[in-house]
Amino acid sequence: MNSLMKLIGPAISIAAGFLGGKIVDKAWIGFTGQQPPKHGNKEAQAEASMRQAIGFAVLSAVTAALIQVLTDRGTQRAIAKFSKKA
Repeated sequence: MNSLMKLIGPAISIAAGFLGGKIVDKAWIGFTGQQPPKHGNKEAQAEASMRQAIGFAVLSAVTAALIQVLTDRGTQRAIAKFSKKA
């Protein structure tokens, strides 16, 4: 069971990161009313000021760090819980 949890942990991290990215995009649109200035969005990149680009980068990085910490802690708790049962 321990090896199974070690395989599931990264999958959960990837899914949480994807969901976090979508939440950041929606929050950015909600607060600014503009599309997020990110790679692949040429119109938003051209219109974004440097302040907006830095703000979006900081928001994305903070969200990613929180997601990583929370998923790591959750995975470790799950591994510990299943290790005690086995």
